Amino acid sequence: MKNANIIGLKEADCKKIAEKLNILLANYSVFYQNTRGSHWNIKGDQFFTLHPKFEELYNSLVLKIDEIAERILTLGATPAHNYSDYLKVATIKESQEVSDGTKSVEIILNSFKVVIDLQRELLDITDAAGDEGTNSQMSDYITEQEKEVWMYNSYLGK
Repeated sequence: MKNANIIGLKEADCKKIAEKLNILLANYSVFYQNTRGSHWNIKGDQFFTLHPKFEELYNSLVLKIDEIAERILTLGATPAHNYSDYLKVATIKESQEVSDGTKSVEIILNSFKVVIDLQRELLDITDAAGDEGTNSQMSDYITEQEKEVWMYNSYLGK
């Protein structure tokens, strides 16, 4: 945690935040792979609508995965990188439901719930630690994702 002093945070806070970020990273990674699976395997009359939407989503997710890993490094920790490790800590599970459009959208919405909840937890932790960098990142993600949730729910007619 050699960066903690330089960026003005306590080493213990950096460690705690990095651990939580690694859990978020694991969930984003499983979310990403599930979305790619849906993109590749979607079938039926929803194909032309959902295929590009899923691609847009997984491109956004992969950018966030990289940003989260870089934030972990900034805090002086090491980002996890093995799927076997991700699957041990992720709340989001691998999906077998990748061909049905409605089911895929429901899985995406459930995945958004998980990452938004984790990001809200991080808001509290980072606020208490004075970690504006991580706090701002999580806030930006939540703002974007709340709109995505609205759109995916609207697609389902909810």
